Amino acid sequence: MTDPFGTEALRASVRRAWGDSPTRLIEDTNAERDLRVGAYRDRLFVELAQNAADAAKIAGEPGTVRVSVVDGELRVANTGAPLDARGVASLSSLRASAKEGMVGEFGVGFAAVLAVSSEPRVISRGGGVAFSEARTRELVAQDEVPVLRLPWAVDEDVPEGFDTEVRLPLRDGVDPAELLARVSAEAEDLLLSLPWLARIEIDGAGWERSTVDSVVEIAAPDGTVRRWLTEEAEAGLWAVPVDDGPVPLANEVLHAPTPTDERLSLPARLIASIPMEPSRRRVLPGTDLTGLARAYPALVRKLAPEHRPRMVPEPAFPLSEVDGQLREAVQRQLAVQPWLPGGEELPASGARVLTVESPELVELVGGIVPRLVSLSGPELARVLATVDADPLEVAELVELLTGLERPPAWWRSLYDTLLPLLEAHSVSADELGALPVPLADGRVLPGPRGTFLFGASADVLELIDDADVVGLRLVHPDAAHPLLERLGAKHADSADLLESPALRDAVERSVEDARSGLDVRPLADAVLRLISDSPVAGLGALALPSVDGWRRADELVLPGSPLLGIFDQEAVGEDGALSVLDNDFAEDWPVEELTTLGVLDGFVVTEDGIRDLDLVADDAWPEALRLLAGERETWHALSGSTGEWIARNALLAGRAPEEWRLPEADGLAGLYDPVPDVGVKPEVLALAGVRAELAVTDLDDAADVLHRLGDPARTIGPGLVSRVYTALVAADLDWSQLDAPERVRAVDGSVVDAEQAAVLDRPWLAAVWPVGQLIAVPSGAEQLAELLDLPLLSELISARLPEGEYLEWSELTAIRLAAELLDIPFPEGGVIVHEELTVEFDGVKRATPWWVKSAEFHGEHHAEDSPAGLARAFAWASGHWADRHLITSLLDDPDPLTLLA
Repeated sequence: MTDPFGTEALRASVRRAWGDSPTRLIEDTNAERDLRVGAYRDRLFVELAQNAADAAKIAGEPGTVRVSVVDGELRVANTGAPLDARGVASLSSLRASAKEGMVGEFGVGFAAVLAVSSEPRVISRGGGVAFSEARTRELVAQDEVPVLRLPWAVDEDVPEGFDTEVRLPLRDGVDPAELLARVSAEAEDLLLSLPWLARIEIDGAGWERSTVDSVVEIAAPDGTVRRWLTEEAEAGLWAVPVDDGPVPLANEVLHAPTPTDERLSLPARLIASIPMEPSRRRVLPGTDLTGLARAYPALVRKLAPEHRPRMVPEPAFPLSEVDGQLREAVQRQLAVQPWLPGGEELPASGARVLTVESPELVELVGGIVPRLVSLSGPELARVLATVDADPLEVAELVELLTGLERPPAWWRSLYDTLLPLLEAHSVSADELGALPVPLADGRVLPGPRGTFLFGASADVLELIDDADVVGLRLVHPDAAHPLLERLGAKHADSADLLESPALRDAVERSVEDARSGLDVRPLADAVLRLISDSPVAGLGALALPSVDGWRRADELVLPGSPLLGIFDQEAVGEDGALSVLDNDFAEDWPVEELTTLGVLDGFVVTEDGIRDLDLVADDAWPEALRLLAGERETWHALSGSTGEWIARNALLAGRAPEEWRLPEADGLAGLYDPVPDVGVKPEVLALAGVRAELAVTDLDDAADVLHRLGDPARTIGPGLVSRVYTALVAADLDWSQLDAPERVRAVDGSVVDAEQAAVLDRPWLAAVWPVGQLIAVPSGAEQLAELLDLPLLSELISARLPEGEYLEWSELTAIRLAAELLDIPFPEGGVIVHEELTVEFDGVKRATPWWVKSAEFHGEHHAEDSPAGLARAFAWASGHWADRHLITSLLDDPDPLTLLA
C-alpha cells in the first residue's frame, strides 16, 4: 500500500516523542479527552462543514457536503481541495492547523469526530488516512491512548462527484437517526455562516443556498425558503431573517463563523472572523469587536422604515462580556448614524419620537417639530430611548403648538387626529388641557376649558355684549369640534353661560363695581334673562338695587315677603344683614326669577340647613315655626341639623324648645314641664325640639337630665328615674368630659347629696342600705357609678351572717316543683336556710330575705325560710333573676294554674 502522506514517518516521530518523554503520552491522551468531552463535544458537523467550506474556498468553487450513514458509518463527503500532506500532519497534531487564512486556522476541530467514533478515516483524491484507538493501544501497550496522534495510510475510493469523505464508524450507543436529525437541525445555520458552501445533503434531503442582492435564501428539503438580509461588516457579516419584515432573533450566539458559546442578545446574527480560543467556543480576551458594529445601521437601513425599530436591541442585562461590548457599540452606532425615517433619515440621538401611535398626527406636525421621526407609538418611544432618542409626549407637543399661527380649519384637522387618541385612552384629557383654541375674536388661547362653542341665540349674545363680560370666550365656528367639548369647552346655551367662570367673576365683583360707579344694570338684566331660560343657582352675589342702594341679590328680601314680619327690625336695613329689593325693579321681573337669583321671599334651605334663622326676633318664633311648617322644603329640613339648632336656640315662652315637653308626653312628667300653648301644632313643636320622649344623645343632654334629677324642686317618679339612669348608661359617651353631679336622685324618687349615695350592684345589698341613699339601674351599675362618680354598694358593705341549715336545691320540694314547671335546671350546690335571716353590718343587725356571700352565681347562698327568700336565692343561683317574682308565686302556690291564671 502506498503512503502518499508519509504517515509512517509521522507515527515514528510521535512514538519517539512519547519515548523521549514518558509523560507525553499521558499529556496527549488527556488533551484529546479534554477536546472530546469539553471544547468539541457537540461540534461534530460544525467542524466538518467548516473544513468543507475551507476546501471549497481553496478550490475557488462553492462546495457541496453530503451526509449519510452507510454500514454503521457516518460519512461526510465534500467537494473542494483534497487532503494533502500538511492537512494530514495537522490532523495528527493536537496543537496545530494547516489551514492558514481559513476559518479554522485557530483550532483543531477535527477532534469533534471522537464524540461518535474511535476509528475515523479521511478518504480523499490522492490518498487517505485512518486513525484507530485499537491499533494505537496495541502498538503502545497502554489502555488509555489518544486516537488522533498516529495516522495510517488507507486505500479507499472517494464517492463519485466528491473530493473528500470523512468516514466515522459509530461507537456503540450512538443512534444514527438521532445523529442525522441533529445534523439536519444545523444545516440552515451552517449554510448562512459558511458562504463557500452552496449545498448540504443529509440522507438524501438537500438544503441549498443562493444570494439575491443582500438577501441569502436557504431552501429546505420540504420546499420552504428562509431569507436572511445581510450586510457586510469589517471582517464579518450581519444577518437577520426576513419575511414581510425582519424577524429579530433571540437567544442568539456569536458565529465565528460557526456557533460559539458567546451568548448574544442582539436582534441580528453576527458572523465574524475574529481571534478565538483554541476550543473555538470563546473569543480571545482583549479582542476589539466595536468595529463590527459600524455596519449594523446599514443593515437596518435596508429594511422598510416601519420595520427598522425592531432591530434596536431590547433593554436587557448583557448575556456575556462580548454581548455587553457589542450591544454598547451597536447602540452607539444607531445613535450617531442616520437610519430613522423622518423628513430625511435621522440618527437616533436627538430624534423626537411621538409617544402615541398616530401617523396622521405625525404628518400634520412633521413640519413643526424638528427632527421628528415619521413613526410613532409608546413602544417605539421606549425602544428608541435606549439609543438616545427623545420621547415627545403629547403634552409637550401641545406646548410646542402654543403660539402657532394657523387657520382655524388647520386646528380642526388637528382636533380630528387627536379625538380618536383620546377615545382610545392613548392620551388623557389632562395632556390635552392646554391645547390651543382659536376664538371668534381672532385670539388663540391655550386650553379649551372655559370656552364656548357657538349655539347661543342672537339676543343672548347681544345681552352678553351689552354686559361686557370680560373673559367670556367663544370658539371660532370653523374650529368647533367635539374634541373641544371633551376637553372642557361647552355649547353655549343659557345655563352654560351662567355657569361660566367669566360671568361668575363678573357677578362676584358686581356689587363692588356698582359701588365704584360702574353701571351694572346691563349685567343684572342679562343674568335675569338667562335665568328665565335656564334657572341656575349660585348667582346670589349679583348686584341688584335695594331701598338702601346696591346689594347682593341673596341679601335682599322681596317687598311683600312674610319674612319682613318675623325678622328682627335691626336685621333689615342699611346696616343690617338684609335689605329690601327696590320695588320698581321687583315689578320688572317675575318672582320666580328673582328668587332663583337668591332674593328672599321665604326661608331658604341651603346645604347647611335653613338660612337666616338667627335673624328671627325672639318673640316671633311661633310665627316662624308656622312659616317653616308651611313649605315642604323647609318642613323636611327641620328633621335634620336645623331642627337641632332650633331646639337649642329658638325661644318658646322664654325657653328653648328642648327645655319643654309635649303636653301628652306624660312619661316625662316631672323631668320636663309641658310647653305652654303658643299656637303651634304638636308635630311642628316636636320637629322644633320640644321633647316627646326621653333621649340622651350627647353630653349636653346628659348634663341637663342630671341637673334636673338633682333638682329637689322637681317631683320625679321612681320609674322615670330608673329610665333616665338606663338612658345615661346606654348613651356610651365620654363621661370624662362631664362634671359629676352634686346631688342625685335615689330609687324612691328623693334627692340626696352625692357624697351620701351609693350605686346598687348586688341586689341583696339593698336590704341593708337606706333607700333614700340608694341609686339603682337594671343593668350597667359599674358604668353608672363611674358616670356619677359614686361608689358601688358592694365596695361599702361587708356583713356577718348567722348559722343556718344547708340543703341541696333538689331537697326543697317547693323549689323542685317550681323548677320543673319553669324548666329551670338545678344549679350546683344548695342554700343555707334560716328561720329568720339577719345580717350584721356596722354593728347593727338587719333582717333580709336572702344573701349571697359571693357575687358569683355559685357563691354561698343564704335565704330565710319563706317564698320570698327562697325564690330570690334560687333565681339568682340559677341565673333566672328576672323570673324571681314568678318563682315566688309558684312557691306560694305550686299549681300549674298559677302560670296561667
